[in-house]
Amino acid sequence: MLVDSHSHFDAPELDADRDAALARARAAGVTRQVVPAIAAGSWPKLRDVCALDAGLFPAYGLHPMYLAEHAPAHLDELRAWIERERPLAVGECGLDHFVDGLDPNEQRMYFDAQLRLAREFDLPVIVHARRAVDEVIAAFRRIGGLRGVVHSFSGSPDQARRLWDMGFLIGLGGPVTYERANRLRSLVATMPLEFLLLETDSPDQPDAGIRGQRNEPARLAYICEVVADLRGQSPAEVAATTTRNAERLFGLPPVRAG
Repeated sequence: MLVDSHSHFDAPELDADRDAALARARAAGVTRQVVPAIAAGSWPKLRDVCALDAGLFPAYGLHPMYLAEHAPAHLDELRAWIERERPLAVGECGLDHFVDGLDPNEQRMYFDAQLRLAREFDLPVIVHARRAVDEVIAAFRRIGGLRGVVHSFSGSPDQARRLWDMGFLIGLGGPVTYERANRLRSLVATMPLEFLLLETDSPDQPDAGIRGQRNEPARLAYICEVVADLRGQSPAEVAATTTRNAERLFGLPPVRAG
Protein backbone atom coordinates (compact mmCIF):
# COMPACT_ATOMS: atom_id res chain seq x y z
CA MET A 1 0.00 0.00 0.00
CA LEU A 2 1.13 3.51 -0.82
CA VAL A 3 -0.07 6.95 0.24
CA ASP A 4 0.27 9.84 -2.19
CA SER A 5 0.91 12.56 0.38
CA HIS A 6 0.45 15.40 -2.11
CA SER A 7 -1.90 15.10 -5.08
CA HIS A 8 -3.98 17.88 -6.63
CA PHE A 9 -6.53 15.30 -7.71
CA ASP A 10 -9.21 17.99 -8.06
CA ALA A 11 -7.25 19.79 -10.79
CA PRO A 12 -9.06 20.40 -14.09
CA GLU A 13 -6.39 18.40 -15.96
CA LEU A 14 -7.94 15.29 -14.38
CA ASP A 15 -11.58 16.15 -15.04
CA ALA A 16 -11.83 14.06 -18.21
CA ASP A 17 -10.66 10.76 -16.71
CA ARG A 18 -10.64 11.16 -12.93
CA ASP A 19 -12.41 7.83 -12.30
CA ALA A 20 -9.98 5.99 -14.56
CA ALA A 21 -7.02 7.73 -12.91
CA LEU A 22 -8.32 6.64 -9.53
CA ALA A 23 -8.63 3.05 -10.76
CA ARG A 24 -5.08 3.16 -12.12
CA ALA A 25 -3.84 4.48 -8.79
CA ARG A 26 -5.49 1.66 -6.90
CA ALA A 27 -4.13 -0.90 -9.34
CA ALA A 28 -0.66 0.50 -8.62
CA GLY A 29 -1.20 0.15 -4.86
CA VAL A 30 -1.96 3.81 -4.12
CA THR A 31 -4.85 3.38 -1.71
CA ARG A 32 -5.01 6.91 -0.27
CA GLN A 33 -4.28 10.45 -1.39
CA VAL A 34 -3.95 13.71 0.54
CA VAL A 35 -5.41 16.45 -1.68
CA PRO A 36 -4.33 20.00 -0.70
CA ALA A 37 -6.08 23.16 -1.88
CA ILE A 38 -4.59 26.19 -3.60
CA ALA A 39 -7.23 28.93 -3.25
CA ALA A 40 -10.60 29.53 -1.59
CA GLY A 41 -12.42 29.30 -4.90
CA SER A 42 -11.26 25.70 -5.28
CA TRP A 43 -12.40 24.45 -1.88
CA PRO A 44 -15.97 23.42 -2.85
CA LYS A 45 -14.81 21.36 -5.85
CA LEU A 46 -12.00 19.81 -3.81
CA ARG A 47 -14.51 18.78 -1.13
CA ASP A 48 -16.84 17.28 -3.73
CA VAL A 49 -14.05 15.37 -5.47
CA CYS A 50 -12.82 13.90 -2.20
CA ALA A 51 -16.35 12.91 -1.24
CA LEU A 52 -16.41 10.57 -4.25
CA ASP A 53 -13.98 8.08 -2.72
CA ALA A 54 -13.04 7.04 0.80
CA GLY A 55 -9.36 7.13 -0.09
CA LEU A 56 -9.28 10.86 -0.89
CA PHE A 57 -8.62 13.28 1.98
CA PRO A 58 -8.89 17.06 1.58
CA ALA A 59 -6.74 19.77 3.11
CA TYR A 60 -7.70 23.43 2.86
CA GLY A 61 -5.36 26.36 2.48
CA LEU A 62 -4.07 29.30 0.43
CA HIS A 63 -1.08 28.59 -1.83
CA PRO A 64 1.56 31.36 -2.07
CA MET A 65 1.69 31.22 -5.88
CA TYR A 66 -1.98 32.23 -6.12
CA LEU A 67 -1.80 35.54 -4.25
CA ALA A 68 -3.91 37.27 -6.90
CA GLU A 69 -6.82 34.98 -5.96
CA HIS A 70 -6.54 35.51 -2.20
CA ALA A 71 -8.17 38.10 0.02
CA PRO A 72 -7.75 38.61 3.78
CA ALA A 73 -11.39 37.55 4.25
CA HIS A 74 -10.41 34.11 2.96
CA LEU A 75 -8.54 33.51 6.21
CA ASP A 76 -11.83 33.86 8.10
CA GLU A 77 -13.43 31.55 5.56
CA LEU A 78 -10.60 29.06 6.09
CA ARG A 79 -11.30 29.00 9.81
CA ALA A 80 -14.97 28.28 9.09
CA TRP A 81 -14.08 25.51 6.64
CA ILE A 82 -11.75 23.90 9.16
CA GLU A 83 -14.40 24.04 11.87
CA ARG A 84 -17.10 22.62 9.61
CA GLU A 85 -15.25 20.15 7.37
CA ARG A 86 -12.62 18.87 9.83
CA PRO A 87 -9.85 18.35 7.24
CA LEU A 88 -6.75 16.36 8.10
CA ALA A 89 -4.35 19.25 7.39
CA VAL A 90 -3.99 22.94 6.59
CA GLY A 91 -2.50 23.61 3.18
CA GLU A 92 -1.12 24.02 0.72
CA CYS A 93 0.48 27.09 2.25
CA GLY A 94 3.99 28.46 2.35
CA LEU A 95 6.42 30.85 0.69
CA ASP A 96 7.69 31.11 -2.89
CA HIS A 97 10.65 33.40 -3.63
CA PHE A 98 11.26 31.89 -7.07
CA VAL A 99 8.31 33.25 -9.04
CA ASP A 100 8.57 36.94 -9.90
CA GLY A 101 5.81 39.30 -8.88
CA LEU A 102 4.73 37.58 -5.66
CA ASP A 103 4.83 40.13 -2.86
CA PRO A 104 6.93 38.58 -0.07
CA ASN A 105 5.24 40.48 2.73
CA GLU A 106 1.80 39.48 1.52
CA GLN A 107 2.95 35.88 1.30
CA ARG A 108 4.23 36.05 4.87
CA MET A 109 0.93 37.42 6.13
CA TYR A 110 -1.07 34.54 4.67
CA PHE A 111 1.52 31.94 5.68
CA ASP A 112 1.77 33.04 9.30
CA ALA A 113 -2.01 33.21 9.63
CA GLN A 114 -2.36 29.65 8.31
CA LEU A 115 0.36 28.37 10.61
CA ARG A 116 -1.50 29.89 13.56
CA LEU A 117 -4.73 28.22 12.43
CA ALA A 118 -2.93 24.89 12.19
CA ARG A 119 -1.58 25.31 15.70
CA GLU A 120 -4.99 26.36 17.03
CA PHE A 121 -6.77 23.36 15.50
CA ASP A 122 -3.87 20.96 16.15
CA LEU A 123 -3.53 20.09 12.47
CA PRO A 124 -0.41 19.37 10.42
CA VAL A 125 0.61 21.85 7.74
CA ILE A 126 1.43 21.06 4.10
CA VAL A 127 4.07 23.58 3.12
CA HIS A 128 5.41 24.87 -0.18
CA ALA A 129 8.92 26.31 0.23
CA ARG A 130 10.75 27.38 -2.91
CA ARG A 131 13.95 29.34 -2.32
CA ALA A 132 12.47 29.92 1.12
CA VAL A 133 13.36 26.93 3.29
CA ASP A 134 15.34 28.91 5.87
CA GLU A 135 12.53 31.44 6.21
CA VAL A 136 9.96 28.66 6.52
CA ILE A 137 12.01 27.02 9.28
CA ALA A 138 12.25 30.38 11.07
CA ALA A 139 8.45 30.76 10.87
CA PHE A 140 7.95 27.29 12.35
CA ARG A 141 10.21 28.19 15.25
CA ARG A 142 8.65 31.61 15.78
CA ILE A 143 5.10 30.32 15.95
CA GLY A 144 5.85 26.97 17.58
CA GLY A 145 3.64 24.00 18.34
CA LEU A 146 3.56 22.86 14.71
CA ARG A 147 4.03 19.66 12.76
CA GLY A 148 3.79 18.88 9.07
CA VAL A 149 5.60 18.30 5.80
CA VAL A 150 7.62 20.48 3.47
CA HIS A 151 6.52 19.05 0.16
CA SER A 152 8.63 18.78 -3.00
CA PHE A 153 11.65 19.46 -0.84
CA SER A 154 14.54 21.07 -2.75
CA GLY A 155 16.71 22.33 0.08
CA SER A 156 20.07 21.28 1.45
CA PRO A 157 20.86 18.30 3.70
CA ASP A 158 21.42 20.75 6.57
CA GLN A 159 17.99 22.29 6.06
CA ALA A 160 16.46 18.81 5.96
CA ARG A 161 18.14 17.91 9.25
CA ARG A 162 16.84 21.08 10.88
CA LEU A 163 13.33 20.17 9.78
CA TRP A 164 13.68 16.63 11.14
CA ASP A 165 14.98 18.00 14.44
CA MET A 166 11.69 19.92 14.70
CA GLY A 167 9.68 16.81 13.88
CA PHE A 168 8.83 17.84 10.32
CA LEU A 169 8.85 15.47 7.38
CA ILE A 170 9.91 16.12 3.80
CA GLY A 171 7.98 15.08 0.72
CA LEU A 172 9.75 13.85 -2.42
CA GLY A 173 8.34 12.86 -5.78
CA GLY A 174 9.07 13.10 -9.48
CA PRO A 175 12.18 15.32 -9.29
CA VAL A 176 14.15 12.65 -7.39
CA THR A 177 13.77 10.25 -10.34
CA TYR A 178 15.91 12.39 -12.65
CA GLU A 179 19.54 11.27 -12.86
CA ARG A 180 20.87 14.83 -12.74
CA ALA A 181 19.12 15.55 -9.41
CA ASN A 182 22.28 14.64 -7.57
CA ARG A 183 21.59 16.49 -4.31
CA LEU A 184 18.07 15.12 -3.97
CA ARG A 185 19.16 11.60 -4.83
CA SER A 186 22.02 11.73 -2.34
CA LEU A 187 19.65 13.01 0.33
CA VAL A 188 17.03 10.30 -0.18
CA ALA A 189 19.73 7.63 -0.27
CA THR A 190 21.01 8.46 3.20
CA MET A 191 18.19 10.17 5.13
CA PRO A 192 16.27 8.51 7.99
CA LEU A 193 13.31 6.86 6.29
CA GLU A 194 10.96 7.80 9.14
CA PHE A 195 11.05 11.42 7.93
CA LEU A 196 10.10 10.75 4.30
CA LEU A 197 6.76 11.04 2.55
CA LEU A 198 6.24 10.06 -1.08
CA GLU A 199 4.18 12.26 -3.39
CA THR A 200 3.35 12.87 -7.04
CA ASP A 201 2.10 16.49 -6.95
CA SER A 202 -0.27 15.37 -9.72
CA PRO A 203 -0.94 16.60 -12.32
CA ASP A 204 2.39 18.46 -12.10
CA GLN A 205 6.03 17.34 -11.68
CA PRO A 206 6.02 14.24 -13.91
CA ASP A 207 8.74 11.71 -13.13
CA ALA A 208 11.55 10.73 -15.48
CA GLY A 209 9.46 7.91 -16.95
CA ILE A 210 6.76 10.27 -18.22
CA ARG A 211 8.69 13.52 -18.65
CA GLY A 212 6.65 16.20 -20.36
CA GLN A 213 3.36 14.39 -19.77
CA ARG A 214 0.51 14.86 -17.32
CA ASN A 215 1.26 13.28 -13.97
CA GLU A 216 -1.15 11.15 -11.92
CA PRO A 217 -1.11 9.28 -8.58
CA ALA A 218 -0.46 5.85 -10.14
CA ARG A 219 3.10 7.06 -10.82
CA LEU A 220 3.83 6.90 -7.09
CA ALA A 221 4.76 3.25 -7.49
CA TYR A 222 7.59 4.21 -9.85
CA ILE A 223 8.80 6.90 -7.46
CA CYS A 224 8.83 4.32 -4.66
CA GLU A 225 10.90 1.97 -6.82
CA VAL A 226 13.46 4.68 -7.59
CA VAL A 227 13.75 5.66 -3.92
CA ALA A 228 14.16 2.02 -2.92
CA ASP A 229 16.87 1.49 -5.53
CA LEU A 230 18.77 4.59 -4.36
CA ARG A 231 18.60 3.35 -0.78
CA GLY A 232 19.40 -0.29 -1.51
CA GLN A 233 16.11 -1.38 0.06
CA SER A 234 13.07 -3.19 -1.25
CA PRO A 235 10.13 -1.18 -2.60
CA ALA A 236 7.92 -3.00 -0.09
CA GLU A 237 9.99 -1.71 2.81
CA VAL A 238 9.98 1.87 1.52
CA ALA A 239 6.24 1.67 0.85
CA ALA A 240 5.46 0.30 4.31
CA THR A 241 7.52 2.88 6.17
CA THR A 242 6.40 5.92 4.18
CA THR A 243 2.79 4.77 4.51
CA ARG A 244 3.20 4.57 8.29
CA ASN A 245 4.75 8.04 8.22
CA ALA A 246 1.73 9.45 6.39
CA GLU A 247 -0.69 7.68 8.70
CA ARG A 248 1.11 9.07 11.73
CA LEU A 249 1.35 12.64 10.48
CA PHE A 250 -2.16 13.00 9.05
CA GLY A 251 -4.04 10.61 11.32
CA LEU A 252 -5.23 8.69 8.28
CA PRO A 253 -7.91 6.10 8.97
CA PRO A 254 -7.36 2.49 7.90
CA VAL A 255 -7.96 1.50 4.30
CA ARG A 256 -11.57 0.56 3.73
CA ALA A 257 -12.37 -2.62 1.90
CA GLY A 258 -14.10 -2.49 -1.47
